[in-house]
Amino acid sequence: MADRPGARIPRSDDHGSGGADGELRRALAVALVPQIDELTRRVVADIHAHSGTYASGAPVSRDDLWEICRDNLLRALEDFGGLPPSGGDFEYAARETGRRRAEQNVPLDTVLQAYRRGGRVMWQVMAEHLRATRAGGAGRGQDPAGVVAGDPDAELDMAGAVWETIDRYSLVMAESYRLTQLEMQGRQDTRRVALFEALLDGRGDDPAVAAAASAALGVPVHDRYVIVVAAQDPAAPPNPAPVLDGHGIWSFWRPRSGRYAGIVRLAAGESGVLLDLLRHRTGATAGVSPEFDRLAQAGRALRLAEQALRTLPAGSGEAAAFDDRLAEVLLVGRPEIAERIVTTQLGAVLDTAAERDALLSTLRVWLDSGCSAARAAERLYCHRNTVLNRIGRIAELTGRSAESGEARLGWALALRALPLRSAHGEPAPTEDHMGQEC
Repeated sequence: MADRPGARIPRSDDHGSGGADGELRRALAVALVPQIDELTRRVVADIHAHSGTYASGAPVSRDDLWEICRDNLLRALEDFGGLPPSGGDFEYAARETGRRRAEQNVPLDTVLQAYRRGGRVMWQVMAEHLRATRAGGAGRGQDPAGVVAGDPDAELDMAGAVWETIDRYSLVMAESYRLTQLEMQGRQDTRRVALFEALLDGRGDDPAVAAAASAALGVPVHDRYVIVVAAQDPAAPPNPAPVLDGHGIWSFWRPRSGRYAGIVRLAAGESGVLLDLLRHRTGATAGVSPEFDRLAQAGRALRLAEQALRTLPAGSGEAAAFDDRLAEVLLVGRPEIAERIVTTQLGAVLDTAAERDALLSTLRVWLDSGCSAARAAERLYCHRNTVLNRIGRIAELTGRSAESGEARLGWALALRALPLRSAHGEPAPTEDHMGQEC
């Protein structure tokens, strides 16, 4: 009803109310319309007396309240009395009230209370008029309204009709208020998304853009942030926001190029918490940028988060910080170099079909154990000599000394490059053989 400009509110007299009752309603409206300014004054004073929001004058000024009250009262009186509308359709004032108060962010309950106060005062004025008419003996045998006014039940009938009118206009106002809120929210969401995209595109270097994005997102220009880029894995939720929100971590996310990009605001010590939540609570495969302290740096952070994501196997559900994947980032950015490192450093090992998996698994654990055969043996559940024999075999196959720091670096880089090589369509050896028999 209220979203169709010009639509008419169903009125009581449309449903069979007429006769003396209708005549009395018309007589009351005709008598009070000329007093509309005094009625408005009384309503404004009553609202001010009972509402601190309106009495403060902000955001609703006294002139604003006067204007909107006068319009509502005039249209309510005309509708109540079956008079033709003096300024457009009957709903206009109610719709305008809802729109204006929503834009001013006045709580809907406060506006509805003002409507009730206005209805109360309007009925008081009508009751005063009825009593004055009855006391003066007006209408004896001449004025049909006066005859009805002599009936005590008339006041009850009129009170019900007044509140029916106020209730109908309150519903129209509330609907307009809610529609305006939805429209405002839509505009705010559109602006928020546009400014977030501007940050990711690197336009945050413009102080005006950074300040506008800060206001739209509701976060400071300077704080601790990271950018997270998450793959849209079918098994993962649409974006990690609900999980992070549940742990008190603010974030804002948007789909971007088939992925989700998010900015996350961190408190001290929350970097590890963020990675843990991404890994174990969201199921998303995600790359996380280094921390930055200005919104203007979001564009650069996005590129680093994307690079971190590229180092992870698709659908793995793993999350990695850029700073923890530096070698992989370098290798994935130059696939031809990564392939050459694998070939020159471990090519001979990969060619040994029978030994390959055991040798690679032992080499990985040995390197992760600080090149200690004893610690590696504990992790592999085998004898120390088995580890030494396998490392010796790798040295023999590659023609490099296991004591050489350069050889160890080359082997470590080759092991990191193997999964990346697999991501480009070539088979990679099994990585997890720590539980095999030795």
